[in-house]
Order: sequence, then C-alpha cells, then structure tokens
Amino acid sequence: MRDSNPQTIYLKDYTVPEYLVHSVALNFALDDENTLVSSRLTLSRNPASQSRDTSLTLSGENLKLIRINLDDGSDLSKDRYLQTQDALIINEVPQQQRFVLTIENTINPKANTALEGLYLSNGMLCTQCEAEGFRKITYFPDRPDVMSLFTTTLVGDKDRYPVLLSNGNKVAQGELPDNRHWVTWEDPFNKPCYLFALVAGRLECIADRFTTQSGRDIDLQIFVEKHDIDKCGHAMQSLKNAMRWDEQAYGREYDLDLYMIVAVGHFNMGAMENKGLNVFNTKFVLARPDTATDSDYEHIEGVIGHEYFHNWTGNRITCRDWFQLSLKEGFTVFRDQEFTGDRTSKAVKRIEDVNMLRTRQFAEDAGPLAHPIRPDAYIEINNFYTLTVYEKGAEVVRMIHTLVGAEGFRKGSDLYFERHDGQAVTCDDFVNAMEAANGVDLTQFRRWYAQAGTPALAVQQCYDPSAQTLTLTISQNCPPTPGQAIKEPLHIPVTVGLLNKDGSIASCKLQGVTEPERNEVILQLTKPEQAFTFEGLAEQPVISILRGFSAPVKLTMERSLGELAFLLSYDSDTFNRWEAGQQLAGQIITGLIADIQSGKDMLVNPIMINAFKQVLEQPWDDLSYFSLLLTLPSETYLAEQMQVVDVEAIHAAREFVTQTLAEQLQAQLHALYLNNHRDESGKFDAGAIGRRRIKNTCLSYLGKLGNKDIHQLSQQQFNTAKNMTDQMAALTVIVNSPHPAKQQCLDSFYHQWQAEALVIDKWFALQASGSMPDTFATVQALMQHPAFDLKNPNRVRSLIGAFSQSNPLHFHAANGQGYRFLADQIIALNTLNPQIASRMVGALTSWRRYDEGRQALIKAQLERIMTTEAISKDVYEVASKSLAQQAQ
Repeated sequence: MRDSNPQTIYLKDYTVPEYLVHSVALNFALDDENTLVSSRLTLSRNPASQSRDTSLTLSGENLKLIRINLDDGSDLSKDRYLQTQDALIINEVPQQQRFVLTIENTINPKANTALEGLYLSNGMLCTQCEAEGFRKITYFPDRPDVMSLFTTTLVGDKDRYPVLLSNGNKVAQGELPDNRHWVTWEDPFNKPCYLFALVAGRLECIADRFTTQSGRDIDLQIFVEKHDIDKCGHAMQSLKNAMRWDEQAYGREYDLDLYMIVAVGHFNMGAMENKGLNVFNTKFVLARPDTATDSDYEHIEGVIGHEYFHNWTGNRITCRDWFQLSLKEGFTVFRDQEFTGDRTSKAVKRIEDVNMLRTRQFAEDAGPLAHPIRPDAYIEINNFYTLTVYEKGAEVVRMIHTLVGAEGFRKGSDLYFERHDGQAVTCDDFVNAMEAANGVDLTQFRRWYAQAGTPALAVQQCYDPSAQTLTLTISQNCPPTPGQAIKEPLHIPVTVGLLNKDGSIASCKLQGVTEPERNEVILQLTKPEQAFTFEGLAEQPVISILRGFSAPVKLTMERSLGELAFLLSYDSDTFNRWEAGQQLAGQIITGLIADIQSGKDMLVNPIMINAFKQVLEQPWDDLSYFSLLLTLPSETYLAEQMQVVDVEAIHAAREFVTQTLAEQLQAQLHALYLNNHRDESGKFDAGAIGRRRIKNTCLSYLGKLGNKDIHQLSQQQFNTAKNMTDQMAALTVIVNSPHPAKQQCLDSFYHQWQAEALVIDKWFALQASGSMPDTFATVQALMQHPAFDLKNPNRVRSLIGAFSQSNPLHFHAANGQGYRFLADQIIALNTLNPQIASRMVGALTSWRRYDEGRQALIKAQLERIMTTEAISKDVYEVASKSLAQQAQ
C-alpha cells in the first residue's frame, strides 16, 4: 500500500549532515540474484551540526541486513539498532572521535526492475545511483553533501563477470579459488555516493589515449556488448573532442589516469557522470552510418560532452542538496550546448534548443507541475529531473553569460572552480562567483532561481520622425503558478538590433548612453515597464528584438505579415530570421484554424508562398540552417499558442499549408532534392549533413503530393539508402501517406534491422507517431509485438512515449481511447519502474488546456491512476499535482 500522506521535503528545512563519512571501503561478492555487500565506513560527528541526537540514521531500501559491527568489536545486538522500511538507526554511536562502522547486507539485482541501485541489464550488472539509488545497494547517509573517499573491491566468477569496473583507478587485482577473481578500484577524489558506480559482465572494450594540455596521458576505454564493438568509434572521438574543448574553453583538464564509458541497454535516463566510470544508455554511445542518423551522431557527441563536462561541474563541485540540481545540470547543459554549437552550426543548435524549450518547457511552466529551476519542495526527487531544471536552467546561465560577456563569464567560472573545488555548494555560490569576478550586482537576477513560470514581454514602438528617435516600451508579466500567485519583476536581458528599409543594418545608439554606436544592444529590463529610446534614426527602422533568444520569455509585438516576410529575408540574426518565418507561418496557420472552426474554406496567403519561394532562391552556405527556414512550426508549438487546444484543426490547417507549399513550389523543391541527392554515407562534415537535411526536407514536402511519381521517389530512396538518415527519412514519408508499399517497407525495415535494438526503437516510434487513421490500432498491435518489452525504458519511450507525447492528433482522440491506453500502461509500469511510469504521466498533466469533453476524459484517467493500489510516490506526486487546483 502507498503511504496515504507521502512526505514532502522542503528546501527551508535543510540542515547540515549530522555525521561525516571520511572513507568508504566497499566489497561486493557479485551474484545476479544474491550479491553480498560489505561496507566499511569511517565516520565522525559533524562539528557544524546543531543536533544533539547521539544516534546515526542511514538510508536503505530493499536490503537484507546480515550484520552490523562498530569499531571492529562484537556485532551489534538487535536492541542497539532499529531497522525500518527505508532506514537503519544505530543508537549511541561515538560522539568525540572517529569510529568505524561495518555493515553487511545482500541485494537481488535480477529482481530490480526499477533500474535504481544495482541491477541486471542484458546479463550485465550495472548501477544507477543518482539521485537516491545508493540506498538500494547498502545503508548510507545518501545525500549529496556527504562526500567521501571510496575504495571498491569487486569479486566475481571469471566466466560470468570477466570485466569488473568501478570508479577511479585500478590499484590491485588477483585470482581466487573456484574460478573467481577480484579487482580493487580507488578514487582519490571525495565524492557523494550518487556518483558511485560498478559494472560487471561480459564486455568488449575499445581503447584510445588523450594527452592533456599539460602533457598527461589519459587512457580512454569504452565497454560494450560484443556485437556492438563496431559502433564505438564516434563516441570515442566525441570524448576526445569534449576533453580538448573543455581545456580550451574553460581551462579544465581531466584529473584521473583513466576515463571509462559503459553502454547498457536498460537505462532510465540518457547517461550518468559517475566519477571515472560513466554509464550510458546505448542510444548515446552506439553509432554506425547505416544504423544511426545524423541527429543521433550529433546527440551522441553532445551527451558524451555533457557527462564529461560534469567532471568539473557536478563531480569536483557538486550540489549541497537536490534542490540545487540546476547548479550542476543547468551549467553543464549550457556547456554542452556551446560545445555542440562550436562543433556543428551555432545557428542550428540555438534554434533546436529554443524549439525544445518553447514546445516542452514552456508547457511545463504553464502546467500544474510548474516549479522554479531551484524547487522549494518535492515528494520524489526523480520527478524534478525536468526540462525546467535542465533546459531553463541552462537559459538562466546563458543570461548571466550575456550580462557579463564571454570574458567576464570565464573569469566568473574560474573563480567558482577556485573557490569551491571539492565542495558541495548552492546555486547562490555560483552567482556569487559571477558577481565577485565582474563587480556586478545580480541580486534581482537571483529571482530566476526562485520564481516559476514563463515571463511574458509586451513590446510597443513609437517612431518620432522629427526627433529621429525610436522608443521601445517593454513591459513584463509572469502569470501565477502553483504556490506562487504573486510574481516579482525579473532582470531580463533583451538583445535588440535595427534594420533599415533596404535590409541593411542600422546603428543602435541609446539616448543618454555614452557608449559608441553598435549593430545591436542589450537592454536590461528590471522594472514592470521600461522605455528605451534609440536616436539618430533618419527613417523608421524594422526592429529585430530578443535576438538569439536572449531570455526564456514569451514575446508579444504587433507584426504585419509583410514585416515578418521582410525579417525572414533580411534579418542578420540567424535566430530571429528563423523566428520571423515561424511567426509568419504561425499567424497564417492560426488564421486557417479559425476558418476551420467557423466552417470557412481555407486559403494560404500568397505572402507566405512568396516568402518561402524567396528563401528557396537564395544561396545558402549552411544547408542545415536553410532546411530549418523551410520547416513549419510543429503541432505541439501551435497548440501552445491556443487558449483551448483544438488538435484536429491544428493538424488540418498545418497539413493544408504544407500541401499548398508543396503544390506551389513543387518544381523548386524537386530540383533542390535532386541537386542534393548523392551517396555520401559515412561522411559527417557540415556539407554532407546539410545536403542530407535539405534533401529530406524537400522529400517530406513532396510526399504530401501523394502522386505515383512521389511514391516511387520515396520508395527508391528507401530501397537504395546506405545510411540511416536517408532510409528513415524515406520511410517516414511512406508511413505518413497512403503509400501502396507502406507495409512492405515496414516489414522490410524490421527484417533488415531486427538484431539492432536502437534501430527497432526507431521503427516503433515512427509508427506510434504516424498521422494515418489506423495509427491507434497499429500501436495496440505493436504492444503485442515480440520485440516490445515493457521492462526496457528505451522500448517504452519509443512506443508508449512516442504515441502519447509526439502524436497529439491520435493521442487526443475525442473518444478518449488514447487516454485509457496510456493510463493502462502507467498502472502496469508503476510496479515495474516507477520512474518511467511517472514520466509517462506527463502527457496527461495539461488536461485543462483542452475542451470540456477531453478534460473530463483525461481527469477520469488521472483519478483512476490515483486510486490504484500500491501506487508509487513517483506517480502519486505527478498525478496528484495534476489534479490539484491551479493557482488563480
């Protein structure tokens, strides 16, 4: 039974740990079903603690306690300790000196389907300890501000576990009777227990070496299952790229002698930065041109970089408590975004990041689970590994970078590392370092850490031809969110540029500012409403505002279709140029939605067709960016712009625009397709990636024509493709059209790739997100497919997740079948993997955004989930908050 009143943890209740753990010596006698764990802790009373309690409380769940020993004396009798469902309380421990506590317990990795702690994945033992998984391995003060030196000895059968890995450097190994062997690992750096890791099993390894800027040689190893050994080359090169970039961008060298990555097939998240032994979802390691798309290659390099960057922003300096999660994640996401931008296209990377933010995180900010990037309360911390903490957290770091400049940010980060290396600290410590290094006051800016919701900016302009001035009046407002009815004004950087009528750049000179004229300026909005006046403007300029998406806000400003088309053609800011096209398309699609709802015929405004034609006729160096300029706003983004979401009208209007553009621009699209259709499999330079991207963008438009020639074109690309990017692009067009060979192609694809789990994930996801009328029946059938496994998070995400989160048309079917289906799967997952189950609930949280009929249907399923026996606190927290009354 679930506790009817699960405990809420509050930031305001933080106290320092009562005891410090100076060292940890772990010994694992490994077995799939009965692993014996021996833990030897050296502890002392924390002099900073105000508690007078003489007992020691250690966290522990699902552990079978064998014995407890204090200071190598006799084992403690049962009257000396209390064992509860989630803790071990030892009475009367020494208060004046260090003491040694030895605990032995057993665990069953095979039964651990939650994939937290020590568990089994495809015959391999591996761990996931963040956030609170270590307590499922042994009893310990499982909190991030308890940092210790770890030594780990692994003992196992040589045939069953030939590879034995843990954190740090390998310091000893040997043979034992009965075909067993052992390895001891020592990590010379203090770390919290959430960074502990072990892996044991039958694994193959590729090895390389990296020489740091100071001349140290670092051994690099990637461990995978035998059949995946030929898919590790890109991950290894990505690791070396990340190591070099961090030295150049932040002056940070790697600190151990060895860096290891292990790829596992069952993993709740993307990857984990365990010190010296990163454990990765296979999705973010394995790549070969015929099995992974260009997007996969980019994401692998980004995630490899993210986890490596954590060595300094997360490991060497970690979080004081889990409320500070964005301290490490927001900063590290910002770092991996900049790394990927430097490695690929800054323009494309920025657009992709903002797209994710506006379609997913803004929805989170507007929903019942809205929370600041530094939350003030939680029931289950796993529920706060969110887009708000990660992506919005990165935007907050980016705003600091904007405010202090690149040089100032580097000075601030250097001071942060210097001050806090080896410590568990807070978000305030990071901001303090930025202030101290740059002599700035970020007091008001700190509200970004404590205030939830997406600010809305309203912009009005007034041009005075006699004074030759332009005044921008900007107001800010943030709507109420749960628990925060009243919002304070934020410190918001708003980057602005001006364009002359001929498209040339106009100089920006602010009235009353002595700085020289510039091509763009950063306005610092700190009040509910402020006016900024530009002078020396002989004609009224066109405003390019919020350049580079300089703040995570919603912007309202009256723009004509003609003005948006002008910006799409001439804006020198790559983000705002793309944004103009998105707004142009969005306004036209929104108008068509209104036409559908009122029963009028649809007609696409010629301005849009001409604007797209002009984009097609221009020469482009960055073809990936070119393809984004031709891409319409997603249905999810369009839904975010509506007060009451109408999924059918959104889909119909967007499809009509897509088809109209395909019809009107067929010749140009087809010519562009042919000009860029070539065999460049295995080439991943910007040119080759761009040619594939623009070619497949053209194919997706042409696919809407649905004629015989286009059917042949898409099938020919599918049949002859030598890389996964082109094969998946063609199959996507085929699946989302009445193509006569649809089932034949799907069957062929499955037969070709049935041995490649990550490719089959794509096969499931493609069908689950399809637009054809039979999609829901297809999803139901795929649930019974022999390749589907509810215990595998990747498979769950590829089918159930793709349907509920990437297919608004069919998931939100008016009869409620999608909602019932998802609730069934959440209830089934709850007992297997509560963390994955709670993430699936996310598709139901914004139920108040829909019409009354759908609201009632979604609410009924949330209530059904809430009343399920033995519901986990993970699922309970998300479902209960979704049903709670939102702030008014």
